[in-house]
Amino acid sequence: MRWTASGLRLVGAVTAGAVTALLGLLFVLVTAPFADRPAVRAAAAWLTGLELRRLRLDLPDRREGDERRFLAARAPVGVLGGLVVFLLVFGVDMATRLVWSWSRGEAFDGMLPTPPLLAYLSLAGSVLLFLEVCGLVGVDALDRRLAVHLLAPDPAEALRRRIDELTESRAGVVVAVDAERRRIERDLHDGVQQRLVALSMLAGRARRGRPELLEQLHEQAQQTLVELREVAWRVYPSGLDAHGLPETLAGVAERASVKVTVACELPERPPAAVETAAYFVASEAVTNAAKHSGATLVTIDVRREGTMVVVRVEDDGMGGADATGGGLTGLARRVAALDGRFTVTSPPGGPTVIEAELPCG
Repeated sequence: MRWTASGLRLVGAVTAGAVTALLGLLFVLVTAPFADRPAVRAAAAWLTGLELRRLRLDLPDRREGDERRFLAARAPVGVLGGLVVFLLVFGVDMATRLVWSWSRGEAFDGMLPTPPLLAYLSLAGSVLLFLEVCGLVGVDALDRRLAVHLLAPDPAEALRRRIDELTESRAGVVVAVDAERRRIERDLHDGVQQRLVALSMLAGRARRGRPELLEQLHEQAQQTLVELREVAWRVYPSGLDAHGLPETLAGVAERASVKVTVACELPERPPAAVETAAYFVASEAVTNAAKHSGATLVTIDVRREGTMVVVRVEDDGMGGADATGGGLTGLARRVAALDGRFTVTSPPGGPTVIEAELPCG
């Protein structure tokens, strides 16, 4: 059944390719005087996209401006595919008529079934069917190779682009690390350090005969420990190594000042770098929602999709988040360092959706 479905799909693809090749050539000839117009270029790109979907090819970085050349070059391949399909249909029709006549006891083209004739026709039919299958597979492969040759990015250009991306990503990581260090220093200076100064002053006053300040001293010490623990978690969540991402995100939900729901469905633990990046994306998104969006509910969804770990954080706040802000830019650089994708969708009025796709396989 699988072979039959694959064969029918191949015949359909080659047949459709024969039709679209002629339509593409007609499009190129008719629009030749207007080749530089944006509408013509857009139409050529759309037709090329249809051909790539028919061939089940994914060329996201295909060359721009070469679509018309591709559509014109497909014409011979389409004609060849049409001839192969025509011969297949002709052969199936002849075989059907032959079997139908002999099954009714009638002669076909003056021939009656005899053992030598049956052996000859069976052998010839098998060879012709094999050649037809080879022709269909060959036309499909030629069509794919032509598309890759004319539309795929130049290897040298792709390599240069990759080097640029890595250089930019490395520079972004350095900037993100420096920004994180400055933020930690600011938190220590403006938060923990100020509380320690107040704590020292309370201790001095208590020593001078103010025992009623001991309870306040104890509360300040507790609050200082909480803030110090928060700063430490911003540096690196120590519970991530011991308990994994689901429990660590549950801790983020418990500490948040807004309601947070967590759904973390991973069949296995991802690599440590991916797990850490996923944690920081979720944690920073929750912090931003609590501080700036006026949200009452934040949803964290972590799941595996193929070779990617997808982290999606949505809040019901007022939206309008600036993707170029310091916190979100730092997250984007952290994700880019892992060759991941980071998107922020935050229309005015909300909701705000932050999504990171992290490769882990």
